[in-house]
Amino acid sequence: MRRFVLLVLSVLIVLCPGARGSEALTVAAKGAVLIDGDSGRVLFAQNADEMLPEASCTKIMTALLALENCALDEKVTAGPNAHGVTGTSIYLSEGETLTMEQMLYGLMLRSGNDAAVAIAEHVAGSVPAFAELANARAAELNADAHFVNPHGLDADGHRASALGLARIMREALKNEDFRTITGTQKKIIPWVGNEYSRVLENKNRLLSTYEGATGGKTGFTSKAGRCLVFSAERDGLELIGAVLNCYTWFDTATSILDYGFEHYRMERALEEGQEAAQVSVLGGDQASVRAVAAESLSGAVEIGKSAEVAVDISPLTAPVRAGQVVGSARLMSDGEVIDRCDLVAAGAVEAWSFSAAIRSVLRNWALQFA
Repeated sequence: MRRFVLLVLSVLIVLCPGARGSEALTVAAKGAVLIDGDSGRVLFAQNADEMLPEASCTKIMTALLALENCALDEKVTAGPNAHGVTGTSIYLSEGETLTMEQMLYGLMLRSGNDAAVAIAEHVAGSVPAFAELANARAAELNADAHFVNPHGLDADGHRASALGLARIMREALKNEDFRTITGTQKKIIPWVGNEYSRVLENKNRLLSTYEGATGGKTGFTSKAGRCLVFSAERDGLELIGAVLNCYTWFDTATSILDYGFEHYRMERALEEGQEAAQVSVLGGDQASVRAVAAESLSGAVEIGKSAEVAVDISPLTAPVRAGQVVGSARLMSDGEVIDRCDLVAAGAVEAWSFSAAIRSVLRNWALQFA
């Protein structure tokens, strides 16, 4: 009888989402995290802030900087530093030239360390200068990461946290060219001086095994172990995760994504430009102005819990200019802030004067007969 009761309780814990919180999920990784791609909110974390070697997951930042600073059709020439870099390679010859787009496919699909150096030198002039750019960009993203090189080969001080990598991936996914590249399973690019073309196959096998997978990057070195940054989208909810030093990297990523999709749904409260409130205006030629969302207000909400919008706004004094920040809105669930955005004035309100009053009358008259 006691065994039967324990069995029933075990089944209930597995089947009832409310019985499992993020603290109940544990994975075989030294560092792991899952975030909402829309709001950036952390949905699951396990030692997510520890700085660890991240191997070729570094290349997400390399691709991001290349896309932010270069055009896809720019010509990138492999110098002597790129030729013969150890580890995985697309076998660039010294002096070989490819487009930035082709180099990025070599970087992200084949994980070419030589492509990483060629890209870094093209973007910044040298690997150390590129590392400075990468560290500055990581700071802008509030991503705990310190870069020494563009490829992720083991080096003193080259570290990132799982959360830091997820935040870098989230920023990269805002770029449609990055989305296309990271989500491509197979690509053929030229091989200058060779009778064959390069056939590049993506090492991220989640793209073919996990429903809704959108991209990511694998990595491995002796110090870092197996590392994986990954993303997937279902029903408008995109989840981004990272596992560091994880022997069961793909299986673990699958478990983390499954956990996210089982426990969270996407809530879209306000679209960009949607009215959130009417704001009173003192001393103006109009008594109020529409306050609209400066950007979308949305994010992952736990299934079974409701969400509401809290608006923080005060009366204004004319003049008010169009686009002026007039308040803020928060998406709330169970007392927790899911997302927030600024509210801006949808139009201008002039300070009251006789001439402004005449213009207001004429404007209203014209609208009636338009």
